[in-house]
Amino acid sequence: MSKIKVGIIGCGGIAFGKHLPAIKTTGLAEIIGFCDTVEERAKKAFEEYGAEKACKEYGTKTAKVYKTYKELIADKDIEAVYILTPNRSHSEISVAALKAGKHVMCEKPMAINAAEAEKMVKAAKESGKLLSIGYQNRYRADSRYVKDFAQEGGFGDMYFARAKAIRRRAVPTWGVFLNEHEQGGGPLIDIGTHALDLTLWVMDNYKPKYAVGTIYHKLNNEKKTGNAWGDWDAKEFTVEDSAFGFVVMENGATIVLESSWALNDRFPQEAVFTLSGTKAGVDFVDGLHINSVQGGKQTVTKVDFGKGGVAFYDGTGEDPAVLEQEVFLNAVLGKGELTVTPEQAYTVTLILEAIYKSAKTGKPVYFD
Repeated sequence: MSKIKVGIIGCGGIAFGKHLPAIKTTGLAEIIGFCDTVEERAKKAFEEYGAEKACKEYGTKTAKVYKTYKELIADKDIEAVYILTPNRSHSEISVAALKAGKHVMCEKPMAINAAEAEKMVKAAKESGKLLSIGYQNRYRADSRYVKDFAQEGGFGDMYFARAKAIRRRAVPTWGVFLNEHEQGGGPLIDIGTHALDLTLWVMDNYKPKYAVGTIYHKLNNEKKTGNAWGDWDAKEFTVEDSAFGFVVMENGATIVLESSWALNDRFPQEAVFTLSGTKAGVDFVDGLHINSVQGGKQTVTKVDFGKGGVAFYDGTGEDPAVLEQEVFLNAVLGKGELTVTPEQAYTVTLILEAIYKSAKTGKPVYFD
């Protein structure tokens, strides 16, 4: 079977930490194009992951380093493009790649605002090409279990959830994470987006009615920060350190979204949620628990994802990052459907934008 020929636009931390090794593991694609605003990063990715990577000289054999993303998407041999750049450029590059006839996997968040995300949805429809967003937490074993449980009606009517992305002191101090212009925000758009995506996906509810938000920039001037990645530079810390949202859906369901990079909270949890329905609820505290009433008694069941007693196998399942690539690449091959659709990711961006807007205006934001 011929492999899908893909190009990488953005060869930074998320490329090396997630996408490049996962693409390689699938065996479904060969990477023939690399581009980054810092050419040395693109060369490094080319040398480590380029097709026929034994080639150590720039520009030879199968793979190639491109100076601009426009040159890469003009390569007719490239069938799919990975966009792993700062948030501000997601929409521009995605739209251009789709119009050039490429399938697109874009890192989260979809875009810095709903208008830019809408352009991506429109371009995907008009081009007939696939567009997916990098919400890899959907592919975790616990997430998939809860999704299946919900689809089977296990929760009943799902009407309340808390989407949590709380870090106590884990502010990313590299790249452009602290730059509001490039990223569009801080923890809300960076990690809150994962928690919200998971919650909407499990509830299968993409119709928000209104949102109220608050954002805080309280700890940026701290000196001895206790930060996981070292002290941050207060002058560069232009985004919020925490943000919170209250979202009411058209069917009356309520979602509370909590996000922070720095917050005096002793119980940090990231990319998880609690969910309450008429039949049961779920939480991710010290494992996955389903709570309900059985035989007139309150019960809590911890779901075991292990395979106790089986040598050399822990039963935790496949790597979510690899599963994400397999789903996307197989969809490109016509062998399955996308797990993350552009319409779903658009709704996430729409809600995040509303929370930011509400926080700045002090008023609720209603959705048309």
